[in-house]
Amino acid sequence: MTRGAETKQKAERRFVGRVTLILGFFCLLAGSLVARAVHLQVLDKDFLNQQADTRHLRTEKISAHRGTITDRYGEPLAISTPVDSIWANPKEFATAVDNVPQLAKALGVDAQTLMRRITRSMDKEFVFLKRHLSPEQASQVLALKLPGINVQREYRRYYPASEVTGHLVGFTNIDDEGQEGLELAFNHWLAGESGAKRVLKDRLGRSIENVESIRPARHGKDLKTSVDLRLQYLAYRSLKTAIRTYGARSGSIVVLDVKTGEVLAMVNQPTYNPNDRSQFSPARYRNRAITDLFEPGSSIKPLIIAAALESGDYRPGSLVDTAPGFITVGAKKIEDSENLGRVTLTTILARSSNVGVTKLAMTLQPDQLWETMTQFGFGALTTSGFPGESAGRLTYFSHWKPINQATLAYGYGVSVTPLQLAQAYAVLGNEGSMQSISLVGIDQPSDTQRVVSPDTAVAVRRMLEEVVRPGGTGTKASVDGYRIAGKTGTAWKAADGGYSEDKYISIFAGLAPASDPRLATVVVIDEPGGELYYGSDVAAPVFADVMAESLRLLAVAPDAMPPREPGAELQAMAKRTPSR
Repeated sequence: MTRGAETKQKAERRFVGRVTLILGFFCLLAGSLVARAVHLQVLDKDFLNQQADTRHLRTEKISAHRGTITDRYGEPLAISTPVDSIWANPKEFATAVDNVPQLAKALGVDAQTLMRRITRSMDKEFVFLKRHLSPEQASQVLALKLPGINVQREYRRYYPASEVTGHLVGFTNIDDEGQEGLELAFNHWLAGESGAKRVLKDRLGRSIENVESIRPARHGKDLKTSVDLRLQYLAYRSLKTAIRTYGARSGSIVVLDVKTGEVLAMVNQPTYNPNDRSQFSPARYRNRAITDLFEPGSSIKPLIIAAALESGDYRPGSLVDTAPGFITVGAKKIEDSENLGRVTLTTILARSSNVGVTKLAMTLQPDQLWETMTQFGFGALTTSGFPGESAGRLTYFSHWKPINQATLAYGYGVSVTPLQLAQAYAVLGNEGSMQSISLVGIDQPSDTQRVVSPDTAVAVRRMLEEVVRPGGTGTKASVDGYRIAGKTGTAWKAADGGYSEDKYISIFAGLAPASDPRLATVVVIDEPGGELYYGSDVAAPVFADVMAESLRLLAVAPDAMPPREPGAELQAMAKRTPSR
């Protein structure tokens, strides 16, 4: 073999060796890739899936809205509107901290405050940046496409009637939990239960696919209240006008349905707007008609008369000698504005005689008088269930001294709420039976509790009509076309060491129409200013204004139409008939 041929063979062998080496390398590489693929796809599949899920799968909350609160006819008093809340995952947002100024501008917050909030939460995966934005505002934030910035759908409470129903309906906090009023009392009924779902997100934290539903959201139940929004507006308007006119400190009105015990209207002044959280302070949002106590003054006298009639020692025509116009009990001298002499029980009410009603009360047994007052609801909570309701104060009779029994007769030494006083008058309007107070619309009245006999209730009601007629103290409470039964009250306010002589509470409590009462209404005006402060001048006109419109809205037939002359209707028809 020549040297040239030998050299050629060596070159061929080297070439084959290189090719074999290269092929072996690629085979080894391919085998490694196959082995790795098998390891990833088969042996380590669960671990990788878990890692992928950790990075891209999230469990999101499905917000549930609260139930709607309506008046008795379905008019909304509180509804839930959808809003969006912006939240961040600080760990994911860490790569985009340079964009904090743009994010702060879109959120409408201070950039430094936002930066501190995010940096303080770097060990967390969830922090709210701003809550309850409109969907349009939220979309502007998301348009920045920043990593770790997300949106969560929530609901915010809105109150269409605003301050007109604020004290009654109450409000919720930012987490949609009831804090006051019916929102708090029925929170368990109105509140929904949030759901949950698992979603797939992209690297910017945006949801791209709903993977599965973990738990469906359960929305809250609706609540139909007993309130008639029309009457609520009337009472609100009249009370607000009165507070401004008389320069009063505050006031309340309660309107009850005598037959069912439902609260048809309940308003207070000053009030607040539950849509404006800056107005949330206890002094503004407490429901004075249910929480605040006052001494009822002369408005309690009809109940003392009822107790006297129930004793069996008195009849509607019984006479009481009030001469010489005053009576002394212990060291206390109780006076009338004039000496009325011997008068009937009706006159005692019509002229609001302190002497007459005191003499009546002093002839009754203390336990009997106390029992009657407690049956009228004094000293005990009503069945309203309203948060923070006051029970009032009625001292147990065993602790009474003669002066306590005497002052109780004209409304001192006992404290009530406007709602309690309205409930007591409703008993007189419901033939002596008490209905349970309800802030929720009811289909059938509950069982009643007998307080006084029907004869006693009717007799006192007729006496109360004389209060509103000429010669009585409550003539300004009269309503054209209707018989009104009611009583005025003017009480000094308690002060350090006794009673103030220049601060008063003006009261009128009444029933309409008196022939077959439908409404029991109490008006309380606290500290009216100026020269007018008597219940007959301040509270009685407010009662008349509210009742005049309410009775017409409820289509209650007039019971005091003026009598027609014989043939008047035929004469009127003749005048309307055109001549031929």
